[in-house]
Amino acid sequence: MYDCILVPTDGSPEVEHALEYAFDLARSHDATVRAIYVVDVAGYGNLPMEAALEGVGSALREDGERAVGRVEELAPEDIDVETTVLEGSPSRVIVNQAQPEECDLVVMGTHGRAGIDRLLLGSVTERVVRRAPVPVLAVHVDPTDDEGTRRDRKRVAVE
Repeated sequence: MYDCILVPTDGSPEVEHALEYAFDLARSHDATVRAIYVVDVAGYGNLPMEAALEGVGSALREDGERAVGRVEELAPEDIDVETTVLEGSPSRVIVNQAQPEECDLVVMGTHGRAGIDRLLLGSVTERVVRRAPVPVLAVHVDPTDDEGTRRDRKRVAVE
């Protein structure tokens, strides 16, 4: 059913929970996991000096390389992983990468923000869910429960 599973990462430890789902699905379907990190340099366009912008972009690309490298480290040996660092608007880049001839499923984390936090911060996941031409599995990645205590993570078994 799935040949390629697209997994956007921001490099945070919380994304590892979404990766568990992606790896289990990839194993079940003998699929490749394509991990991407999107450098969003547009948010730094108002910096006063171009040199500063270039330095920020370079640092963000390095963060991206570390983030996709972490996906490779976490991948089980029997899962093929491709990694890419791209630039642009995160939701647009993810949707562009999620074309049926490229990847058949997107697995991405969501923090489950609501109310004013969602309004102010926006939701890349929500924009991808609305625009992607392939199914999107949104995995809640907040490591704390409603009382603010850390939840135990359990390995996901998908058959």
